[in-house]
Amino acid sequence: MDRLIDNIIFIAPLLAVSTVVIGFLLLMNWLLLGRHPELGNEKKLPRQLALLALTLVGLMMITFSLPVSDTARNQVIALTGVILSGLVAFSSTTFVANFMAGIMLRMNRPFNTGDFIRVENHFGRVSERGLFDTEIQSEHRELITLPNLYLITRPVEVVSKSGAIISSTLSLGYDIHYSRIESLLISAAQACELADPFVQVIELGNDAITYRVSGLLVDVKSMLTTRSLLYRAILDALHNDGVEVVSPSFVNQRRLDDNVKVIPDFAVKAPVDTSSNVESIVFDKAEKAEQHESAQEQLNTELHTLDEELGAASGDEKANIEARIQQKRQQLDQISEQKEEEKVKWEY
Repeated sequence: MDRLIDNIIFIAPLLAVSTVVIGFLLLMNWLLLGRHPELGNEKKLPRQLALLALTLVGLMMITFSLPVSDTARNQVIALTGVILSGLVAFSSTTFVANFMAGIMLRMNRPFNTGDFIRVENHFGRVSERGLFDTEIQSEHRELITLPNLYLITRPVEVVSKSGAIISSTLSLGYDIHYSRIESLLISAAQACELADPFVQVIELGNDAITYRVSGLLVDVKSMLTTRSLLYRAILDALHNDGVEVVSPSFVNQRRLDDNVKVIPDFAVKAPVDTSSNVESIVFDKAEKAEQHESAQEQLNTELHTLDEELGAASGDEKANIEARIQQKRQQLDQISEQKEEEKVKWEY
């Protein structure tokens, strides 16, 4: 019995330090993450890194409290360092590289959730940003996961929310004066409500002139619809003015008179139904992710302001502010639930 008591007394400092460290880590986990389920990946990252640092410090404290000699304690510390180094060395270099790339992307913030980006052959809207990879939703409503290392080692084109250039390229023969084509293409771009339209002569080929018509689209979320409308407007403008939209090398096996042109017969143009928003179908996850993130940032800003007002308030005013804070927190919880429902919906 005496020996058992001696052993307990011998390891008591280790048990006490371990209990305090584990309890402290659990408390910090609740304070930083547990009581803030509304936080997104962006807001959680610095808290997770802080919790990781505290965990490492706690492990060091437990190591120093071991009831062994200084020599043995140094050996344990050295062994722990070797184990950690081995884990890093034998773990995938890609894993570590993607982790560091994720931190770099959050520090530099080259794009946000909901932005249109293009990386080599991949184009879409950012629907989710993780610590190791970034998810975009393509024009075909597919979800594409791009490793963060892939994003920082290649040029990333980000469509500015202030406006994007919509353009179309086509080739026409030398028999039509460029000024005539220019005016028709400008009118087509104006019909699509593109701001400041302009036409460029891209190439003087052996058989054709290559034109590019461009204009500024302010509402970048309607890129797909506006691009399609621009193509239609170009066909209407050229055909209505008697311009053949065929390659100069076009060969028709039928015998035609010299004055016969290859232009579709005029028909009564049916009104184009633009009420259905193509982008809301194609980029639905990215759109909701952007809305959720914007709503969370707005609510967090309002909560911060209310917390400051609460400190200087009293009486009925204080009760009113507390009720508003509670309402904002409930809204944050609802957004978190909606985000979880979206994740379940999009699980493969």
